[in-house]
Amino acid sequence: MNRVLSKFISRLVKSGSLLVRDADGKEHRFGDGTPPHLHVAIKSRQTEKSIALYPQLAVPEAYMDGELEIIEGDLLDLLQIAYENMTAHGENGWRMQLAERMNFAFRRLYQLNTRARSRSNVRRHYDLSGELYRLFLDKDLQYSCAYFERPDVTLEEAQLAKKRHIAAKLALEPGQKVLDIGSGWGGMGLYIARQFEANVLGVTLSEEQHAVSRQRVKAEKLEDRARFELVDYRALTGPFDRIVSVGMFEHVGLNHYRTFFEQVARLLADDGVMLLHTIGRMHGPSVTNPFIRKHIFPGGYIPALSEVLPAIENAGLIVTDVEILRLHYAETLRHWRQRFNANRGRVEEIYDKRFARMWDFYLAGSEASFRWQDMVNFQIQITKRRDALPLTRNYMLESEAALAEQEQASTAFPRMVE
Repeated sequence: MNRVLSKFISRLVKSGSLLVRDADGKEHRFGDGTPPHLHVAIKSRQTEKSIALYPQLAVPEAYMDGELEIIEGDLLDLLQIAYENMTAHGENGWRMQLAERMNFAFRRLYQLNTRARSRSNVRRHYDLSGELYRLFLDKDLQYSCAYFERPDVTLEEAQLAKKRHIAAKLALEPGQKVLDIGSGWGGMGLYIARQFEANVLGVTLSEEQHAVSRQRVKAEKLEDRARFELVDYRALTGPFDRIVSVGMFEHVGLNHYRTFFEQVARLLADDGVMLLHTIGRMHGPSVTNPFIRKHIFPGGYIPALSEVLPAIENAGLIVTDVEILRLHYAETLRHWRQRFNANRGRVEEIYDKRFARMWDFYLAGSEASFRWQDMVNFQIQITKRRDALPLTRNYMLESEAALAEQEQASTAFPRMVE
């Protein structure tokens, strides 16, 4: 085995059980013999060198290319061993630390998300085959963190609970004008239009999502209450009584937080309410993982709360409530990856084996980051006026309970995407 790689793994892996077969067929053991137990094979000396030099990118790319093979255990075991040891021992290695410092120095350059670049970035991820997403998402195509009221609920139940949870925080009333920034395949906007008889505008930069959303409006006969447009949020004019944004803020980029919230301030009515749902970090500002930046979400960045709140305050907006969802996304991703791998053969037919391995690493790596690193979800409620909402949070609980009761009593469940 490459000497530098062997030294790096020895310093990193103190707990867990890692058996590595190197490019020459020799096996090397690392760790203390405790679970999880993992056996991997590295196929070439060049791959060993690449992993030793830049493991954050080289490990996932080696897995994508079939140069790193999981012989015993699961990809999630590999990530658990790496992340738990990094957290416990603070051992990243000087090469990893240097790479992180360089990425941090250039992170704003990676996030220059102009309107044209934003559209390009979105298309690279969201305008993939529509069938791909149907293979692993719930029937409503909710591509964001679900809300697990109990550990035994299904993915569909948890995603419905997420929509209830968010809607309750918006304090919605019939006839209100609602803007959904980053509306996805339309599920959140249609839920609000249906349950509250509100007038919803959803905006997205994905042609695939836009087409599906418009089809769903017609299928549900909600043309009088909901419409979806292919437009950048920066081009909109208001006012709107309510604004919701779920899973879109991760694509805004640190350079554009001021623009985002200043536009929210222009769009939001004086007595309006916004709910922002985004992935966040627990431990302060950082950088986008190089694999995610290169292969999955170009231009994306996961913020720390300390990076978001100043931009809200500077726009003249008021934060009225913050909730941190901790392991909910880990459970969501567990469901997604199970469904993805159950349909692995079809994914390979649509694309190829390399693409399937890339997405397997993306889903596993994302789940691992919520279980063993510092990823969480923020739900931030925002207003312009301190008296825009009731004095206590009781209205949220009451609305959520009422919505759940309505859904249970209804014999006409929301029409999902077939």
